[in-house]
Amino acid sequence: MPQALSFNREHIRPGDRISVAISGGADSVALLLALHEANAAPRDSLGIGLSAIHIHHGIRDATESDADLAFVQDLCLQHDIPLHLHRADVPARAAQNRETIEEAARETRYAYFRSLIASGHVDSVLTAHTLDDQAETVLMKILRGAWTEGLSAIHPVVTVTTQAASSQQPARTGKILRPMLSTTRAQVESFLKARNQRWRTDSTNADTAYTRNRIRHELMPQLRTFNPSIDQTLANLAELARDEELRWQTELSRVLPQVLLPGKPVRGGGRAVATAPGSSGVAIEIERLRSLDPALRRRVLRAAARQLGFRLSFDETSRLLSLAGFGNLPTVSARPGALLHLAKGLRAQRTAREIQLSRE
Repeated sequence: MPQALSFNREHIRPGDRISVAISGGADSVALLLALHEANAAPRDSLGIGLSAIHIHHGIRDATESDADLAFVQDLCLQHDIPLHLHRADVPARAAQNRETIEEAARETRYAYFRSLIASGHVDSVLTAHTLDDQAETVLMKILRGAWTEGLSAIHPVVTVTTQAASSQQPARTGKILRPMLSTTRAQVESFLKARNQRWRTDSTNADTAYTRNRIRHELMPQLRTFNPSIDQTLANLAELARDEELRWQTELSRVLPQVLLPGKPVRGGGRAVATAPGSSGVAIEIERLRSLDPALRRRVLRAAARQLGFRLSFDETSRLLSLAGFGNLPTVSARPGALLHLAKGLRAQRTAREIQLSRE
């Protein structure tokens, strides 16, 4: 038997119902076969219920997409692996929700994964993201101006809590697992070639109209001339960012109850908290902000906005800091009564003692 493909087994337990998301490409074919081999091993078998998931996105030429589906169906039949099939119209969703094709495709996939978990068909869904994918994702995040949580890129484990499929069924918790984040694309192809196993090549992978493809085919080769180990270096950065973010979330959970105030102050003491949908607000006392170091101060403001459903950019956070008197932006006043109208309807007002955030 050719050498097995290494993958992370930490979150795979005997008896789990595991489903591999398979497109027909090399990475997902390799992951499915690696799990199938490990499950059939006479010693140290995984002992799982293995299935596969294929999503027909409706993006490419129907002939190519149908050929991918036929390939996946044949592969699953050959190895007696049950297949969950979902057909979607991703271009229609993208147009309706004003998403990019990439965003719409991803949301479609993960919505279907959640539905399988909610229905009890699956405990965990495994995706075949590799070390190469992780490196490319970190670069995408850097180019788009991500914060630390963004630089954590593809997480090895994502816990999913779903709503009950019906009133008679309880809510279910499952996982999205990425067990090949330490495996390179070259190792994947070597694994498949050793088994004479074919795979499908998505024609859109060569289309540099997509940001990821430009990074993969143009930027990464250039960066490897500066650092041949750039893929591992970027993957290491993602791991550091995940650990840093976990540490910060622990600190924020301690600090936020001490600095965030609900609603607005009223005469005679106390605070008025609106109960109408969409009218929620939160405030931060400026003196309490003053006692924090700059890194924690910035995170507190972003966490306050997140409680109202908003994600602040770097520039918006800088404007909020100036409104509170901790910046020197000439376009932002720190006087009581000053207002900021931020993206997507977030309103910030400066009073003598507070920064108050609310929906427009």
